[in-house]
Amino acid sequence: MKLLMVLMLAALSQHCYAGSGCPLLENVISKTINPQVSKTEYKELLQEFIDDNATTNAIDELKECFLNQTDETLSNVEVFMQLIYDSSLCDLF
Repeated sequence: MKLLMVLMLAALSQHCYAGSGCPLLENVISKTINPQVSKTEYKELLQEFIDDNATTNAIDELKECFLNQTDETLSNVEVFMQLIYDSSLCDLF
């Protein structure tokens, strides 16, 4: 799960500058964490980044990992992402 998240975040950060200055990245992360968003809706959000079946499968697997988490874990991921956005290392962006 960690590797998939790192790969998705790395790919999306190439599209725009990361660190709370990129609404696209923030939207994708919030949709990833949100258990109310289905895998179908999630794939529609990322459709422009999907080139092949391997990417589709990776996106499905990533979303499934988050759908299988408790509300407490998802809340902790939100807190973690906010800490990253607010960190001094992201001030450069």
